[in-house]
Amino acid sequence: PLANCFLKSGLAMILFTCMIGQLNTQVNASHCMLDYLNDHFATFTVWVAMGIEASGLLHASYLIQMIVAKLAGKPVESNEEPRDAFGNICYWGKIVFSCAFLIFAFTVTLSALFDGKTTMWEGVPTVIAVIFFFGLMSVVGMLEGMQIAFFAVAKITEEERNANRWAGMTCDLLFGNGG
Repeated sequence: PLANCFLKSGLAMILFTCMIGQLNTQVNASHCMLDYLNDHFATFTVWVAMGIEASGLLHASYLIQMIVAKLAGKPVESNEEPRDAFGNICYWGKIVFSCAFLIFAFTVTLSALFDGKTTMWEGVPTVIAVIFFFGLMSVVGMLEGMQIAFFAVAKITEEERNANRWAGMTCDLLFGNGG
């Protein structure tokens, strides 16, 4: 039944990893940014991340950023110098490559989910498997958003943090007890 579905499917471990394993490191990293990166494995991780960024694999996020900024009516602020023609060709080429790769990955994943080629427990309709997939993707997305927010609020004053009641309560929880 429910306990069997929750424990044998791996759902409990996925949620445990996302909420406990990732959240603690994000809070620690937002408070002690340089101390957290002071080892050789972190240097290796940064170089791998820079390689992935240079490859353009994740440039679809820049397209999403531009769309959201346009919808909000705000300009995208950047410290980079304006790109020349070749830079624009490379930039937009990376965005097209990234979007094509993202569409391919979603196609393969959704095909597998609808064909029942998953480790989802027996008897669960494929539509529910797709809903679970997007639900878990949303949890990971929210955790990533929290990480960005933690880094941002670590740099602002306490008065700015307390400008909103909910933001103040969240920051009190985040930075309380010397955190």
